[in-house]
This record gives sequence, structure tokens and C-alpha cells, in this order.
Amino acid sequence: MLAAWSSSPTRFREDVNTEDDLRRGGYADTWVAELLQNAADAALAAGVPGRVRVTVADGPELRVANTGAPLDAAGVAALAALRASAKRDDAGATGRFGVGFAAVLALCTAPRLVTAAGGVAFSADRTAAAVARLGGAAAAELARDPRVPVLRLAWPAPEEEPPPPGFATEVRLRPDPGGRTADELLDEVAATAADLLLALPGLESVTAGAVTVARTDLGDGRVRVGDDTHLLVTGGSGVRWALPLRDGRPAPYGPDAGEVLHAPTRSAEQLSLPARLLAPFPLDPDRRRIRADDPAVDALVGAAAAAYAELLLAVAPAERTALVPAPGFPRSPLDARLHEALAATLARTPWLPAAGGQLLAPERAEWLDVPGDGLPELLAAAGPAFARLVASGTVPPAGPGTDRVGAAGLADRLTGVEADPAWWHGLYAALAPAVDAVPGLARELGALPVPLADGRLVPGPASVLLGVPDGPDAAGVPALRLVHPGAAHPLLRRLGAADADRATLLAAPALLDAVERSVDDAESGLDTTGLARTVLALLGTADGPDPRWGALALTDDEGRPARADELVLPDAAVRGLLDPDAPVGVLGPEWARTDRDALVAAGVLDGFTVGPFDPDRLHDAQAWLDEFPDDPGDPADRPAVRDLDLVDDDRWPEALALLAAGRDTRAAVLTGYTAWWLARHVRIGGRLAGTWRLRSAAGLAGLYDPVPELPGVDEAVLAAVGVRARIVADGPDEVVALLDRLADPSRTVTGDVATAAHAALAAAVADGRADLDGIEPPERVRTVTGAVAPADRAVVLDAPWVLPALGGLPAVGGGDDPDTLAELLDLPLASARVSGRARGAGTAGPWTADPEVVLALAALGVGPPAGRLHRHDELVVDLDDGGAVTVPAWPGRGDDWHASDPLRALVAALAAARRVRMPG
Repeated sequence: MLAAWSSSPTRFREDVNTEDDLRRGGYADTWVAELLQNAADAALAAGVPGRVRVTVADGPELRVANTGAPLDAAGVAALAALRASAKRDDAGATGRFGVGFAAVLALCTAPRLVTAAGGVAFSADRTAAAVARLGGAAAAELARDPRVPVLRLAWPAPEEEPPPPGFATEVRLRPDPGGRTADELLDEVAATAADLLLALPGLESVTAGAVTVARTDLGDGRVRVGDDTHLLVTGGSGVRWALPLRDGRPAPYGPDAGEVLHAPTRSAEQLSLPARLLAPFPLDPDRRRIRADDPAVDALVGAAAAAYAELLLAVAPAERTALVPAPGFPRSPLDARLHEALAATLARTPWLPAAGGQLLAPERAEWLDVPGDGLPELLAAAGPAFARLVASGTVPPAGPGTDRVGAAGLADRLTGVEADPAWWHGLYAALAPAVDAVPGLARELGALPVPLADGRLVPGPASVLLGVPDGPDAAGVPALRLVHPGAAHPLLRRLGAADADRATLLAAPALLDAVERSVDDAESGLDTTGLARTVLALLGTADGPDPRWGALALTDDEGRPARADELVLPDAAVRGLLDPDAPVGVLGPEWARTDRDALVAAGVLDGFTVGPFDPDRLHDAQAWLDEFPDDPGDPADRPAVRDLDLVDDDRWPEALALLAAGRDTRAAVLTGYTAWWLARHVRIGGRLAGTWRLRSAAGLAGLYDPVPELPGVDEAVLAAVGVRARIVADGPDEVVALLDRLADPSRTVTGDVATAAHAALAAAVADGRADLDGIEPPERVRTVTGAVAPADRAVVLDAPWVLPALGGLPAVGGGDDPDTLAELLDLPLASARVSGRARGAGTAGPWTADPEVVLALAALGVGPPAGRLHRHDELVVDLDDGGAVTVPAWPGRGDDWHASDPLRALVAALAAARRVRMPG
């Protein structure tokens, strides 16, 4: 070796770098594993139990002694060769390159190895001295870089004492100054011994000072190492899986437990599997990473997957699913390959316990996702449809792809099961606790089959009825689904089945369906009498009409089938009020002995019927909805009177009296659709209700005629059906009609009524309820005196003080908005026709100088107007057209007023101020 270095300094430096790479790189921190691995190989070679004893001797130095075959000359040569191993061909040996011993150089630069036959020493100092003595290029290289390859030169160590009795070889390491102490290294051996004993079956025990860690075979694949127990399963190609056990049960590693591949000692390949993998994967020279391109890797991955399936079968069935690797992000490429192989193998390997007793491969199994103790076994006993169900207590993991059978799927599959009623009762009993505990499960079981008393199996408990003691006779309705007594269980009620009592039968869809088609059935020749008798018997205690039964087939007085709600009782109060052509027949005499309340409940007319708003049953209902789209509330929640369109127009006074007399009909008449409909259709004296006024509505006197006296009909009902209680101008039609009434000279209308009507008209235009473009101005108008005058001579009185100056000019009361009214009537304002100024200044002073003004202000609760009051004995106004007129009050400059009558001036001033404050 020295000759080689002397002739090739490059070789010397390569050896330095190679050893340094091993010490600092791949074999850093692996010295315990390497020494114990060599000890295990020595025991294997000698066929004896492997034991290792680690002590701290004087010096201090660490001594690692092992049993087995002692180190021989070939072993020493391999250590010094760096790239060769004497164990290459030993069966079961884990060393391969002879480079692992380099790990001790991180602790000691002068290791020694001794056997009973002698010893060998390595030394950095002695190697450096030998190189220096060479001289030449090698010595120059050493001078440049003092590092040397420690393990390339070996010296005899005859002075070393032999290993302790019972041990074949001992490695002696005196830690370098500044590094870890011998005691610290001893503690490291004690801390890592358990993992290495599990990985190296050739070792039986490791003693580190006072601590001994032993490996004990417990049988059935179980091994105890120190305080830990593992289940070991060995597969092909030397693959082994080690599963931790706690109290005899599996305690799998979590995906973040920090597990790595052991080949067989710890590598750097991170894994996230529930058990530890110990397998002879080909590793890179540093024994940290697998050689991914080595063909042996695929074979070992397959062997590991097959052995893992055996591991699952080696534990109790209830424990197996916890060992299935959870899907997740792989920790390494090898981890990903193992996950994929294990998932594929476990998916096709029968290991899941089936409800029928056999084992199932997950890819062919089904898991019942419905809680219930013994439920899968009960289902499996019913027939082959459930042969692939996993046994109770086993929840397959997500990975292997087991099909899930949910509650809805279970209900669907049960449709084809043939079993006696007792079996169905047992099924319902098994499902009942889960339905009470799992939210939403009752809804998912909505299609659960139920055996009926007539032998049929029907889906959906909500469609069946449970018999009750002393319940009503439903024999007249064959379509009702009654549960077989042997299968009846409270769960069915929980899932929607109803007791066959009176209220439930009336709500049964089958009964409603039979009623809906009963007229067609009767017309086709079927006997529906039994159905009618049953329904009427059930309705005997009903409180008022129920629209659900209006389609019930009865017969009229001519024996023809008809809907109940298209018939009237022979002595009904409403019978004489109906139009002779109304499509309503008279109930036949064969129903004379039937309870009257039951017939009315079925829809036969007696009085007017009140029910929920139903657009399909009410005349012009859609028009009302269109007219009031934003009406608050749900129309269906409001009562409405039906069949009003059947009333004879000449019988409305009596019809209104009948409506007003009933509590429910009166409430419906006063609001909503019913009031709207009556206002558009009721005739009083041959006229619509809106052409009359209430007798108490004095504010409409002359404009509308008082409504005739209607016995039994009060003003609240009259107002609700459209008789006017006040002036209304809510649209262009109302505006035109009101203008026509005001212009009608045959009507006697007082000035105050006319002024109020004009104010309502102006407000309608101002609010946008009526558009001027569609309204023609009237040819005649009603003045403030109540007289009718031609429109081409009239003015709108916008200033009350102008009235005395108008002479004979007709004036229409302008109210609060004379401008809008003038535009509507196409008339000029009075203030635009008459203008002028007071003659003379009068006597100026404050408003409050006049006692009558003071009293008036106090009575009105207002303060005095702005400006001053000019008092005149006689107030003459010189008009701008050259004339003059005597008036009681007239505005002056600014806020001043002139007056011969201070109170008249006060009224005028307040009116002027109010108009200024009005919007617009």
C-alpha cells in the first residue's frame, strides 16, 4: 500500500477522500448499527446465539465484544480494502462492501480489534508517520493536507489483552478529544439496541453497561425485544414485517411516526406504513438509499405486499382494517411504490370477514353503512343478495375500494327479498336504534319495503297504515295499504307509517286518490257507494267544508254521478240565490239520512263556503293576483268565499245578508280577494256597488246616491263590497268619472263637497295615479258655490282674497294645490286674472294690535303672520285693468297686508303662508 501511495500520490488522496466521504457521509452516525450488524453476522457464521457486551474501560475507552466467528485475516483484509467484504458469500450476512466499519472513525481515529488469536490496530497518527517517511510526492501531499486514510494500514497489536471470556471479538475505541465521551457512546448503544435487535435476528441480546436488552421468541410469530412486543411475519425474498403489539393487540405506527426502511438496519428511506418493513433492498454504497434502478426492487416490493396480506390474516378480524395503509402523500418514492402495491394486493386478497362467515376480498365486498348490531348477519341469512356484506363490527378502510351500501341502497335491494313477516319484524327491530341515533337515516330509509296484510310487499313506510284497536272500518277502500300484523313494528311509525285512525285515514293518499277518480269510476260503471259511505262516515265530526273531498262521487236528484262540491242540499239556504243556469245539481234523496255536517264537509253546498285561497277554484283569482302582486303575506293563508260567481245578479241583497250573517263568511268579505271580487260583481238595484255611497258618508252627498236599505247588511260589509265611504280617485277612470259627476247639472253638490272632490283630483294627478295626457278637460265645472259653470269662463281660486274681486267670474276651489287642479281642468288661476294694489297706506301696525286677531291666533294655536297690518275703514283696490273694487283684505308689499276686516286678512295671510310651505 505504501508503495502504491509512493508511486501514485493521486491514489493516496483518492483513498483519503473515499474514507472521509464514508465517515462524514453515508456512514455518519451509524457506528452502533454497523458494529451490531457485524456481530450478528459473526453469530450467524458460527451458528451460535449472538450476544454483544458494551463496556467502558479505563482510559477511558469503549469496548464492544461479540460472540460468534472471530475476526480472521480475510476480515482484516476486507476492512483495509475499503471496497471489499469478507462476508459477500455468507448466507444471511448483511455486510456487502466492507466499508461499514468506517463509521467508527467519527468517534475514534485509532480503533483496535482483538480476538483470542491476536489483535489488529488502525491509527491515523501511525499512518501519517509512515507516509511522511516515504518522502517524495506522497509526503508532499500529506504536508499539504494532513488527512490520511486510517483504515488502509493495519498494524499487529500483540500487546492487547484478549476479549472477555465467552466473546470472540472485541472492538476497542478510545474517543478522540473534543468528541462524545465513552459514557455518552454507551448510552447511545443502550438507546438503539432494541431497534437493532428487532432488525438483526442473529442477535439475542445487547448489554450496554448495566442495561441489557434481550430478544425473546414468544411463539406464533411474536417477539419481545426489551419491553416491546412485535408480531413478525416473514415472506419471500427475506422480507419481514414487524407490527407493534400493546397488551396483545396491534398498535400500528401512524403515518407520521418517522418509520424508515430497515435493510435490515435503519436506512434513510422514509415510510408511512402501519408496520415496520425489514427487507434486503439493494442499497447505495452508503447504505442509506435504495438503488431504485435495481431489478430486485420490484421483486422485493411485490414480496413485501404479499407478506403484508399475510400479516393482516395473522391478526384478529376486528383488528385488520386498522392495518390498511391510509391514503396520503408518500414520504419517499419507495413509500409510494409500497403503498400502491399494498393497496392492489389487499384489494384482491380475501381478508375481510363476511357476514356469512367466509372471507372477502375488499374489491368484491360490500360494507353496510347502516349501524345495527347483527344487521349484516340478518341480511345475509335472507338470501344471496347480501352474501358480500362485511360482518358486523368491521369497517373497511377507504383504500381498497369496498363498495358502500347506504340506507337508500339497502332499502332498494330489500325490494326483492322474499321473507316471512317475522323476518321483516326482526329487520325493523335491528334498524330501530340506528334510526333514533343517526340524523337523516329515517329519510334515507324512505323506500324501505313493508309486507302488507294482503301479501304484497310495497316500498315506503310512509305509504302504509298500521292497524289500531277498535279503529274505523276501511274495508270500503281496497287501495288502503294495511301492514301485516306479524311485521308491524314501531319503527314503521317512525319512518312515516300512520295509525289507521280516523284522522290518518282522512289523510291517506290512497283514499284521496280514490276520491279524485271516483266520478270517473262511477261514470264507467264501478260502484263507488262504499267509498262514499266510508268517506262520509269519516267526515261525520268535521268542522266545516274540507276541499280535499270535493271530488267525492255522489248522485244528484236524477241519479247521475256528480262531484260533491257541484251539488247543493235540497233545503240549502243558498239554493234560492243561485243563478238558474249555474252548474250545480241538487243532492239526490238517497243521501237524505246522511249526516248533514258530513255532506257539507265533503263540499255539498248549504251556505256559502269559506276555504283557503285556491286560484284553481276561485273566479278571477289570477286577475286579483296580477292586480296585487306585492300584497304582503301568502294568499293561501287567507280565507276566501267560493262559488260567488254562481249567484243570480238580482239576488245580491239576500246573498250579502247571508254572507254578513256568518262569522267566517263575514270575515272573508271584509278583506282580500273576496272583497275585491264583490266590489267588481255585486249588483245593488241593478248597479255596481261603487255607484252608491254609504248613507253615513255625508262628504259624498250629491256626488253619489245613498245606497238603498238592505236588511241584514251593515255599512262595514257595504264598504267592503265597494259602496263608497269617501272620495276616491285612484286612477284615470276614477278621475274621469268624478269629473263627470261634478259637471252633471242634475246633481246637487255643495261647495265644500266640490272643493274636497277637486282636492282629491289634484292629489291623484300630483301623485302620478292619473296621467293628464289621457284625460280630457271637462266642458263644465263645479264652482265654490256648488253651481255648475262653463269651463271657458271659470278660474281656479288660488288666493281666497281675490274672490270678491272676481265679480261674476265663476271660481273653482283650488284647495292646497291649485296649480295642479288648474292644469287638470285647463283653467287659469284667479290670481293671474285679477291683480292690483291697495289704494292708500292705511294705518300700519302690528297684527296683535287688534284684540280680535289676538283671540283668533290663540284659538288657532299659531303665531302672528310676518309683516304689518295696514288698517283701512274701506279698502279699495285699484285693479291693473283700470277698474277698482272694494275688498275686505288684500296683500301689500313684502309680507304686509291691507284690510278693512282684520280677521279676513288674517285668514288670507295664513292661507298664503300655508301655500308657500306646501311641497312644490
